[in-house]
Amino acid sequence: MAWTCPKCERVFGSPHQSHFCTNVTIDDLFVGKPENLLLAFDQLLIAVYDWPDVNVGAAKKAIVFSVGKAFLIARPMSKVLDLSFYHNESFEDKIFHKKGQYGRKYNYHIRINKVEDITPELLRWVRKGYDWARPKA
Repeated sequence: MAWTCPKCERVFGSPHQSHFCTNVTIDDLFVGKPENLLLAFDQLLIAVYDWPDVNVGAAKKAIVFSVGKAFLIARPMSKVLDLSFYHNESFEDKIFHKKGQYGRKYNYHIRINKVEDITPELLRWVRKGYDWARPKA
């Protein structure tokens, strides 16, 4: 059951989920960043917009894509957009900048910096995170 915080209007997977309210907007996170990062983010947003039940909101330093729970975190950095997703399976692929294990799940980082980096391959990985995070019926 999704819950929307009445203060910051972010959507969470469970009622009264612990978080830090912020009044940061997605646009705020791209201030001072190269335009190509914003264009790449916009392309990513367009690509996942039609997936069922996707919510997108700004956190303190990142953009959180959720579907019941977070499935993708986008962090605008000085020269790259760092995308990270979680999954319970271990994968190996050259697209990953970094991989970590947290308990029984893995965290994968992919770094992009231009629209052309939003490839079908990248979207297949993002979709794996989405499918894993999506509540099971």
